[in-house]
Amino acid sequence: MKIFAAPLQGYTDNAFIEIHHSVYGAPDAYCMPFSRIEKNQVRRQDVARLHRAVEIMSGAGVEIIPQVIFNSVEEFSTLVDAVKEAGFRRVDLNLGCPFPMQTKRGRGAAAISALDMMEQVAGLVKADSNMAYSVKTRLSLEGCEEWRALLPILNTMPLEYVAVHPRTATQMYDGLLSLDQFEAFAEASANPVVYNGDIKCREDISKIEARYPQLAGVMIGRGLLARPSLVGEWNAGAYFSLDDRRELFARFHAAMLEQYQSTLCGDAQILQKIKPLWDYVELDLDRKSLKAIRKATSLAKYAIAVDAAL
Repeated sequence: MKIFAAPLQGYTDNAFIEIHHSVYGAPDAYCMPFSRIEKNQVRRQDVARLHRAVEIMSGAGVEIIPQVIFNSVEEFSTLVDAVKEAGFRRVDLNLGCPFPMQTKRGRGAAAISALDMMEQVAGLVKADSNMAYSVKTRLSLEGCEEWRALLPILNTMPLEYVAVHPRTATQMYDGLLSLDQFEAFAEASANPVVYNGDIKCREDISKIEARYPQLAGVMIGRGLLARPSLVGEWNAGAYFSLDDRRELFARFHAAMLEQYQSTLCGDAQILQKIKPLWDYVELDLDRKSLKAIRKATSLAKYAIAVDAAL
């Protein structure tokens, strides 16, 4: 069963992928945060990010899967063309983003019920022999069973996998997982299915593997931010000690900070990029130290707070 790192906007950027794999070891694939259309064209920063990801993939030997989010066939085609031009030969379709900024524009989880559009997208996917496609989806935008109308369309596509987060978009990342709906989806899918949702430790992966042995894999999102060593621990078949995890995180953090200092200008930009590393990480750290990290207004104050925490 394969292990995929989920795409998380604001967290799993190219620097995260490049440094995470070197410190902790790589999952079977990292899925990049989505690229999107802005002012009728692919965002320039997304184009640059795609080209850099190809360089990382080639140089580091890791598998990186770009992702696109769209609300029309035109957006889909423009984005896939940009992915191809960057040098990728596979792409993931985002049908699961729950954030209103995207769903109100018909993207992400809102595309689950856009059946006419998805029929046209399916036709383009089937006709494209030069790209491998996958899908990341939720069950629906609001009700639990919107997926039932979408799945026959997905079943016509030759997909590498369909990653399913068994919640609705309105649930965001809270509330009960609808495992009965997930099971029904997996049984009816003509494509391999990957489970995504609340994977926090080795036991969680083992439970999913035991309950759904037919799955193609699991996709880990916030659990990898909370425990960056999770993939390494799964591959090793053992938990790492708290001291080992702290030491690894210190190396990871130092390399990330060095990367941002070499590519960004000014304390504010660097702190904006590095502070999210602390949003989820679970290392049994002192609350006072974490508060000082989050409130630091200069790199000097930040360095002092980090030294105290680690």
